[in-house]
Amino acid sequence: MIVYCKNCVMPATKPDLKINEAGICNACESFQERSEINWDDRRAELEAVLEKYRNKKGENWDCVIPVSGGKDSTFQVVKLLELGMNPLCVTATTCALTDVGKENIENIKKLGVDYVEMSPNPLVRAKLNRIGLEEVGDISWPEHVGIFTIPVRAAVQYNIPLIIWGENSQNEYGGPAAAAENNILDRRWLEEFGGLLGLRVDDLIGQDGISRRDLIPYFYPEDEELQAVGVTGLFLGHYIPWDGLSNALVASAFGFTVSENITLGSMVNYENLDNYQTAIHEYFKYLKFGFGRASDHASLHIRRKRITRETGMEIVKRLDGKFPWEYLGQSLKETLKPLEMTVEEFIKVCDQFTNKKLFKKDSQGNLLRSEDGSLIKINYDNQ
Repeated sequence: MIVYCKNCVMPATKPDLKINEAGICNACESFQERSEINWDDRRAELEAVLEKYRNKKGENWDCVIPVSGGKDSTFQVVKLLELGMNPLCVTATTCALTDVGKENIENIKKLGVDYVEMSPNPLVRAKLNRIGLEEVGDISWPEHVGIFTIPVRAAVQYNIPLIIWGENSQNEYGGPAAAAENNILDRRWLEEFGGLLGLRVDDLIGQDGISRRDLIPYFYPEDEELQAVGVTGLFLGHYIPWDGLSNALVASAFGFTVSENITLGSMVNYENLDNYQTAIHEYFKYLKFGFGRASDHASLHIRRKRITRETGMEIVKRLDGKFPWEYLGQSLKETLKPLEMTVEEFIKVCDQFTNKKLFKKDSQGNLLRSEDGSLIKINYDNQ
């Protein structure tokens, strides 16, 4: 049986999630601890760190902000401009940029910032998409690595010490920039938050004709390069109460475009809008761990008392783990085309990564599916 948090709807199968003896997960515990934080003090801490790294002579940018064009990176730009910073916005382009994603990147530029974009070789990236999907179950592996390496490479190249990240996914600390000593954002720190999933960049050399020079965007700078510039980083979410819905509302007020409908497997229309591969990525999370994006969103809103746990569970039953036949108007067949992979081949890869203990099977051990091809979990609550 899948065990779920008694407060939200997250299962114990989620990596790094711990459920205590009372049945409450560590994510809910961390959120409750926010009520004890003095956010005015945190704001003062943030302003002090920013002042330390502000380029007083105006001869260079004050910081790098990695931006995808999403609601959170739009919010980051709005907030840093509000705090008087002069950022260089850096985009590591997504693997399969959507039309609405293009609109939102252009909108960030219109906020009044300098902007650079790194687009890795699409022929190499298509190979990496397939390797990532087949070897670790992540079609967007090159994107998930590049969003951490490319902004850091830009910081080194443009001699900008400070990088402003968004949400602190571990909800533990502000990042190296907040430290009095040893505040260099080194390779070890980056790899803790990166998306390697055990597949190292070095491992790819020689696969499908890929050479080391094909992988330049995906390598972290050497520690000596980072130290020479003093590259460090902070999580804005450590200093400001982080909330996806609030960020989306602010971003929308500054021109951010949402989807006409909620996105597949989700319960909102303001997230995961930039990449046609997102539905595949989220579906594999469901296959591996038995929860999808709707579980993430429902849990966030339950913790903030916007919906009850009972309502959240019903939402999860309706929306989680849908087979990705299409996403934002693009078919699965079209999304797989650059990978030179058929839908039939894709389904075989899905089966290889499916944790069959989490889903219902017939008497012969075959996975049961709903009419749309989606799998059915063995249980949706602690019963």
